[in-house]
Amino acid sequence: MLEPVRTYVLLAVTWIRAAAQYPLSMVMLVIGSFLVTGLELAAIALIFTHTASLGGFTLPEVMFLYGTSGTSFALADLLFGNVDKLSQHVKAGTFDAMLIRPASPFVQMAVDRFSFQRFGRTAQAVTVLAIALPQLHVPWQRAWMVPLMVLCGIVLFAAIWTLGGALQFLLTDAPEIANAFTYGGGQLTQFPLTVFGTDLVRAVTFIVPLAFVNWQPGLYVLDRADPLGLPYWLRFMGPAAALTLACLAGLAWRAGLRRYRSTGS
Repeated sequence: MLEPVRTYVLLAVTWIRAAAQYPLSMVMLVIGSFLVTGLELAAIALIFTHTASLGGFTLPEVMFLYGTSGTSFALADLLFGNVDKLSQHVKAGTFDAMLIRPASPFVQMAVDRFSFQRFGRTAQAVTVLAIALPQLHVPWQRAWMVPLMVLCGIVLFAAIWTLGGALQFLLTDAPEIANAFTYGGGQLTQFPLTVFGTDLVRAVTFIVPLAFVNWQPGLYVLDRADPLGLPYWLRFMGPAAALTLACLAGLAWRAGLRRYRSTGS
């Protein structure tokens, strides 16, 4: 079980060392990523200059939702986001090389061209979360949920990326389908789900479980009633949703590998 982790770390360090050969460029990329993603928060702050609440939530509460979602998404993107580039390797025939190496093809895909600049997005989301939490005065009896929801969010986003990668074994020209759920899901979960329609909220709760990234557990942390009247126990189902989706993603990836027949070139 530890061998894939060891392989991942070694390959990631290799890519980081390669990027470190150009230290100024590396630092500028990280800073640029930090500032660009900060524009999303600036847009939220701009909204609050015209209203006292968004979907019934105050600015610190929205910052909390933004920070937890952003941290989960950024870490999942950092660690597994490259899986969505599978179709490029399939078309070029380079995925065949990954299959004959003594390492997991999934690990090789996930760490391929490990992007150091994504640390900037992670740092920005963590900073927002660190600013929001003291303003909310969350008691320790509920604060334990925060690291758990971030961890579950990472698993959920990683599973969606894996499902999207597995789909590219079949549809090599349609990586955008997965992006609609990964990047689209990252944008969706930055806001209170009360700003969206009821049907969409039910879909991201019971079909694609994005509501368990930060919405349902966030209601518990903030001690807020569910505006849609969904059962209280859903707030604790993040680990179950993450485990279920991860298992489905693993099965889909294995099915895709079995179906893979190379490029024929």
